[in-house]
Amino acid sequence: MAIEISATKRQVQGTGASRRLRKANRVPGVVYGSGDAVMIDLDHNTVYFALKDEAFHASVLSLDLDGKKESVLLRDFQMHPFRQQVQHIDFQRVDAKKKVHMKVPLHFVNDEIAPGVKLGGGKITHVLNELDVVCLAKDLPTSIEIDLGSLELGHSIHISDVKLPKGVEVATHHHAGDAVATVAVPRGAVEAAAAAAEGEAAAEEKK
Repeated sequence: MAIEISATKRQVQGTGASRRLRKANRVPGVVYGSGDAVMIDLDHNTVYFALKDEAFHASVLSLDLDGKKESVLLRDFQMHPFRQQVQHIDFQRVDAKKKVHMKVPLHFVNDEIAPGVKLGGGKITHVLNELDVVCLAKDLPTSIEIDLGSLELGHSIHISDVKLPKGVEVATHHHAGDAVATVAVPRGAVEAAAAAAEGEAAAEEKK
């Protein structure tokens, strides 16, 4: 079920009008794409808490604009430099027949049972936390799962290893050999091992 958010058309534009909207606990915004851009405003608290939901950033949303619903994607938003206040928000209309380009969050699972961690004492590093994908709106996943259960010490999972949902492709600026996650011995452990080895060598020399 699509996440739904309500908005109203904004008749008055300009910096002063936007400032008055914010004082009234409203967020100015815009809907664009596949037609004329429409200036809108939304309830601030609804938007603020929606932005805390990961799925809100990577899902096709149902925007109820003065009673008329349309499918949109969140494209941008601006926060106040130091207040917990959303300053502006942008949505793009979705064309069901055209592919969209979106950043989708990666969810890592089974890291605690990876051989490189459980047996090798390694530490997993997430090189990427999201992946740029291209697909039709109906195929857009809210997240992509990365299974780390078989990751060995000193090895990596690459983009070519990621299992993508049907109809989803990786954006062309990614490369198949790019690492998504790696497991390596923590730096402190390497340094400790090196120090121990030096100590052993020094002890041998004294004999």
